[in-house]
Amino acid sequence: MEMEMEANGDPESQRMIGQSYAQTMQIDPKKARFPCCIVWTPLPIISWFVPFIGHIGICREDGVILDFAGPNFVCVDNFAFGAVSRYIQIDKDKECSSFPILSAFENGNGYEQDEIPSPTLEWDDALRKSTLEFQHRSYNLLTCNCHSFVANNLNRLSFHSGGWNVVNLASLIFLKGKWVNTFSMLRSTLPFIIMFLLGLTFGGFTFFSYWVIFTFTLVGWYLLGTYFFKDLIQL
Repeated sequence: MEMEMEANGDPESQRMIGQSYAQTMQIDPKKARFPCCIVWTPLPIISWFVPFIGHIGICREDGVILDFAGPNFVCVDNFAFGAVSRYIQIDKDKECSSFPILSAFENGNGYEQDEIPSPTLEWDDALRKSTLEFQHRSYNLLTCNCHSFVANNLNRLSFHSGGWNVVNLASLIFLKGKWVNTFSMLRSTLPFIIMFLLGLTFGGFTFFSYWVIFTFTLVGWYLLGTYFFKDLIQL
């Protein structure tokens, strides 16, 4: 038993485990693998006029993307609306709280021999519960959308103590999201720049006025539905 404990506490073994864990957290955009990430991609037409609005998803620990893409439908490993453009990787050990699921590994004498509570079970179990819930939800761009799904997951994970909604989630990805590469940045921003310049060139102040009204109306809806009419936008 003592030899067994020494082997488990071997610094070399711990280093190898740490390296293996780091490898599983590596991002691979070519294979669309973003372990423990929030991911974002622009929406056709809408993002051309309001570039901070897009489609969002959350990824399992193996990097597979989950996103709420339609009524009673959560996409698995098939991100709707194209490849990931921006992402935020979450350090689940530092930024998320522990889960009651850890007790499933316990017996009367504590943890069972050779069974260590797995972060994979914590993270993926939270995502699985949200997926099951949203498979019975109606999709609505204005009241229950992909941001609602990801916010629901982040609250289950107690990411930064929870309290996530569609507004602060959209702000987070817009302000802190990392671009996958230069092409993804151009794919997301260039259509807006072209459409905006064309609108100003041919529409002038009239175009700008309608753009401001549309943008403020859309943003105002989510602000009101999130902070003033709390049952309006579902999470």
